[in-house]
Amino acid sequence: MQNLYSKLIELSESGQYPFHMPGHKRKIESTPLKGAFRCDITEIDDFDNLHDEEGIILKAEERANRLYGAYRTYFCVNGSTAGVLAAVSAAVKKGGTILAARGSHKSFYHAAFLRELDIKYLPDKSDDELKIPGTYTQEDVENFFDEKVEAVFITSPTYEGRCSDIEGIANACHKRGIPLIVDSAHGAHFGFGKKYDKDGEYDSVPENTISLGADIVIHSVHKTLPSMTQTSLIHISENEELADKVKKYLRIYQTSSPSYVLMSSIDLCMQEMEENGDGYIEALLDYRNRISGKTRSLKNIVIPSRETIDDPAKVVICDSSGTMTGKQIYGILREEYNLQLEMAGDKIALAILSGWDTTEGIDRLIEAVSELDEKIQKTKINTGTSVNDPICKKGLTEYPHVIMKLSEAWDRPTEETLLKEAKGKVAGDFINLYPPGIPLIVPGEEFSEELIQDICGYIEEDLNVQGVISEPRGTGFYVRTIK
Repeated sequence: MQNLYSKLIELSESGQYPFHMPGHKRKIESTPLKGAFRCDITEIDDFDNLHDEEGIILKAEERANRLYGAYRTYFCVNGSTAGVLAAVSAAVKKGGTILAARGSHKSFYHAAFLRELDIKYLPDKSDDELKIPGTYTQEDVENFFDEKVEAVFITSPTYEGRCSDIEGIANACHKRGIPLIVDSAHGAHFGFGKKYDKDGEYDSVPENTISLGADIVIHSVHKTLPSMTQTSLIHISENEELADKVKKYLRIYQTSSPSYVLMSSIDLCMQEMEENGDGYIEALLDYRNRISGKTRSLKNIVIPSRETIDDPAKVVICDSSGTMTGKQIYGILREEYNLQLEMAGDKIALAILSGWDTTEGIDRLIEAVSELDEKIQKTKINTGTSVNDPICKKGLTEYPHVIMKLSEAWDRPTEETLLKEAKGKVAGDFINLYPPGIPLIVPGEEFSEELIQDICGYIEEDLNVQGVISEPRGTGFYVRTIK
């Protein structure tokens, strides 16, 4: 089967002159982005249309569908954000109620705003030791069902690589006749590969989420597979009506000028996994097991095992002695070892692996964390704020009190309020700890003293807190509250 990329190359070599968009006219000698410009076209004859596919794009989507085993699969070139927006919009009527984990991605909250939804939250199950989001069971979800809930939204795997009981949760949803949406943006590699036949901690990747019974699954293929940033897939299980609704909303949330460069990247990625997926996953497992084996005996630096982290692509790094924060680990690895990690939290730093890593890169990481471990052991560096200090709280014991719906609050006039004086005020904007973008407070919720102290602690830890305004004259930090 001819893939989209090869057809684009065929066009670029055909001598056909482009009296159509885009304005660069495939004039590749005028730009350093020669490869991209060569394949960058609009919806011309023989190249199908993402919003009404019936030719080569449809065939590319069908290839992806075969690989994941869904009923219907659509390409997303606006990232998994567009997939989440479409999924939530399709599954819940305007003004309805959805059950979700608090740690859902901000695109979920944007969907809730646009659809004027009531959000019913699952309980916080964060890991207090690592300070990362937890996972959910069938029982967790069943305990929070009521007659108003029209769908359930779960993130699995989490950013840090932990998986919920999707099969059990799907069973619970289907007993009630409601759909389960799974934000599996970080799980596009799940379900590929054979059983690992070498010695090692990880012998496989987790099962593909769609095979576990989820009704809608969103995959960011660019996160852990060889595809370009912004590329994603959305899968729908055996429900034609739901699939048609998802498509309807994708037409709204996706650009009307989808990039053929991005679409061809998805198609090439699917071809790569179809032809070489076993080798890709074997390489990933080789790298992850190499890290586990070489770092298991370290005295201070801990890389949690499969008992804690389900996804071998996620390498969580923390200092069990409490000497270094995740931010400090992240900074040292970047500044002293030229290793750019994915993110840092107050307790952990996170590296992401793929089957396209290199042994040289993996060994550099192993050597760096080993040297860091020795440095901690010899000197017990104390920079003034350890992960055991009171500044890094266990986390909120309960969610902020909801004063008004998100959809009502977001359009209200706001004013800037000094963070330390915000107690009792109603948030007019999100405050997120980023990455991964989990909201500490949502518009319409009330600031408590506990939350204010937590936000101040995150700021002092130099974590990336979005939604807090730093006053340039040094008078303090401000937040947007409803007038």
